[in-house]
Amino acid sequence: MLELDAIDRKILRELSADGRLSNLALAERVGLSPSACLRRTAALEKSGVISGYRAVLSADKIGIGFTAYITVGLNQHAKPAQEAFERAMEAAPQVRECHNITGPVEYLLRVEVADLIAYKHFHTEILGALPQVRTLTSYVVMGSPKDERA
Repeated sequence: MLELDAIDRKILRELSADGRLSNLALAERVGLSPSACLRRTAALEKSGVISGYRAVLSADKIGIGFTAYITVGLNQHAKPAQEAFERAMEAAPQVRECHNITGPVEYLLRVEVADLIAYKHFHTEILGALPQVRTLTSYVVMGSPKDERA
């Protein structure tokens, strides 16, 4: 594990808030010269601490009007069943996140679709048709007062 000092943490905090900051602006915000800031940022990238940059999309502008979290219980706890389920989730564009979790179920999914009709199709025709799936519980997102995913 890489040792991060206070300046590295400042760089990470600033880039997490705005990954499009220019090196000059980032250097000013963290109190470094542009060349020192560039070296540190490159080192954070090379070490894998910064694994990439991405755009934060406006769901309503791209036709996403329905978000749900789904807990999924599998009917088998064997590795082949988990691998098959994970491959199916990788192939499903509606699934934005898939987490293997502890507790009474094996997975937590975040699903984004256009509307309730699209969600019902995904729930019934895709997720519900998988032979590994034993239980599904849906939690519909009503609002997101805090969401720091980037």
